[in-house]
Amino acid sequence: MAKEKEHINLAFIGHVDHGKSTLVGHLLLKTGVISEQKLGEGEDKFRYVMDKLREERERGVTIDLAHAKFETDKYEFTIVDCPGHRDFVKNMITGASQADAAVLVVAADDGVMPQTKEHVFLARTLGINQLIVAINKMDLVDYDEGRFKELKKEVSDLLKIVGYKPDEIPFVPLSAFKGDNITEKSENMGWYDGPTFLESLDTLKPPEKPIDLPLRIPVQDVYSITGVGTVPVGRVETGVLKVGDTVVFEPPGVSGEVKSIEMHHEAMEKAEPGDNIGFNVRGVGKDDIRRGDVAGHTDSPPTVAKEFTAQIVVLQHPGAITVGYTPVFHCHTAQVACTLTELKQKINPATGEVQEENPDFLKTGDAAVVKVKPTKPLVIEKIKDIPQLGRFAIRDMGQTVAAGMCIDVVPR
Repeated sequence: MAKEKEHINLAFIGHVDHGKSTLVGHLLLKTGVISEQKLGEGEDKFRYVMDKLREERERGVTIDLAHAKFETDKYEFTIVDCPGHRDFVKNMITGASQADAAVLVVAADDGVMPQTKEHVFLARTLGINQLIVAINKMDLVDYDEGRFKELKKEVSDLLKIVGYKPDEIPFVPLSAFKGDNITEKSENMGWYDGPTFLESLDTLKPPEKPIDLPLRIPVQDVYSITGVGTVPVGRVETGVLKVGDTVVFEPPGVSGEVKSIEMHHEAMEKAEPGDNIGFNVRGVGKDDIRRGDVAGHTDSPPTVAKEFTAQIVVLQHPGAITVGYTPVFHCHTAQVACTLTELKQKINPATGEVQEENPDFLKTGDAAVVKVKPTKPLVIEKIKDIPQLGRFAIRDMGQTVAAGMCIDVVPR
């Protein structure tokens, strides 16, 4: 059996009109995910793919671009963002669909737009450490090398502000519509000797398994299995779990010895990050634990927050967010109402600089540092200690209103 390819979650970010959908569509076509035979010829065949996707989206059936998979020689990729959604963020905050890398699409004619800046800042805030920059629509500027260099400098300056290292990032000039430099070198840009877009994807590194971090397993479900007992089920986010380990579930604080671990109905001796497992713990009953609790080793138990400090970005809110606002925080598998007790600072989302101390309110588009008090016990970790348990989405009125990360915790 061929060895499984390593897997990378990829987000496409950038201004809404800069050609993300076209690039994704063309990529799926060139990698054989969408078949060519249904297409027309020439200029319009590409528009046809995009219209077909759009039409299906409108009818409610999608080639779900949100989770399209494609392969390169080296990796299997999942696209974790629907191009065209203003808030690619909400898919990314919660656990499994965390993007490992992002493609920043910038149109050669428009250049850097406010949304370009915002997306770069968000990517950084959300812990995406690898980028590829696609300078798209080169056909609209006559494939001009001067324009490419100018934009490369402008985007590099922006990336430096938020702490990316531009010299480690591929900049690929291409035309998503015409197909230049997507999978084949373009004759229209003889001056460019770097990788094609597809080749640049193979320069990314797959995420390392965080086995050296403390064990954290957020509980998804709890089953009672005859002859075994209580079996919590969840995905190992960090660390390693072995049969015989003593674990504690927080917030309830119940603990016991791990008697068995299984994955896909097979018993195993140990589980690592990414494994979805069921495990039985001696002395822990079905009513002791529930979804949203987190298991860890007793020597470094999960942190239960009395209160915490977070950096948030308001994605959409019809009014103003003020002190006292109590929406639901979705963090790993937990959903807990939390109150904003203090608005500490308002931050410029394009640069990360402090704009205002103790603002009176926050509105759509604002980034801020806030103090938060959960209404009932919640496990959350500092982003710099255990990033997998430091991110959250804030939901209210049936939508994701904000996203953020925990930068400090006062344990209970």
